[in-house]
Amino acid sequence: MTTALITHADCLHHLTPEGHPERVARLEHILAALEDLELSRVTAPLAADDDLLRCHPAAYIADLRQALPDQGWAQIDADTYLSPGSLTAAFRAVGAALRGVDLVLTEVVQNAFAAVRPPGHHAETDTAMGFCLFGTAALAAKHALDHHGLSRVAVVDFDVHHGNGTQDLLWDDPRALFVSSHQMPLWPGSGRADEDGAHGQILNLPLPPGSGGVQMREAYLNHAFPRIRAFKPELIILSAGFDAHQDDPLAELAWSTEDFRWLTRALCDLAAEVCDGRIVSTLEGGYDLNALAASAKAHAEELIEAGT
Repeated sequence: MTTALITHADCLHHLTPEGHPERVARLEHILAALEDLELSRVTAPLAADDDLLRCHPAAYIADLRQALPDQGWAQIDADTYLSPGSLTAAFRAVGAALRGVDLVLTEVVQNAFAAVRPPGHHAETDTAMGFCLFGTAALAAKHALDHHGLSRVAVVDFDVHHGNGTQDLLWDDPRALFVSSHQMPLWPGSGRADEDGAHGQILNLPLPPGSGGVQMREAYLNHAFPRIRAFKPELIILSAGFDAHQDDPLAELAWSTEDFRWLTRALCDLAAEVCDGRIVSTLEGGYDLNALAASAKAHAEELIEAGT
């Protein structure tokens, strides 16, 4: 089997104000870096409202539609904006992750990478925040559980910021294990180790500012991997943020591109052990364009290697 790259040009039409870190160039740089890789290239569909209703109420979706501007921007919170193309991009982002789940679970591909924007892991049940509109990774997990009938799904989030939205959306679901490594202290301020979910199915791994690959590997080897192994997921979903990189301007962790490569390889090895290698990855953060492109390429290369 192979690795699917799922994306859509609509994700380039979510525009943000000049100087905003979550900008079109992020996806452009990633797609350029992946251009020569042997990937099964898939066009992201639009998610349906019913897909979103697994996590978000209809009133929230309606409010976003009402707020969508005809031109320029509508500011949702301190750093989250809507432009005329933003909701279409967000529906494509969710659709890409859901299509990835479909392709992996029907054994069309071994694994999948949804290279999309806006990101999703900060969007809570009825709150857009942190550049995010819909909880893409959580929605993918719910799709696997509810539509495909899986019993257990793990979501692993290695973005430098805590996935507060994913945690919120999966808090009450015993079928979903959520594991998040993230810098602490750092925005959004959640992600303490004692935030463990309604059923003890959330594992937060806060990492101190300035820490690098050594500390990350210890956290995953000693805590995350044993927890995932014990949970025995039938699918692993990755919130693939690359802003823990030492060059990223928005945080203070010191991971290298090779650290992202190591983590991806280790997660693929674990997936091969517990769920026949089934992984769906969706893009989250990463704001230094060169570091983002290099790290995403390393991530994709390891997914390809695992899929051959």
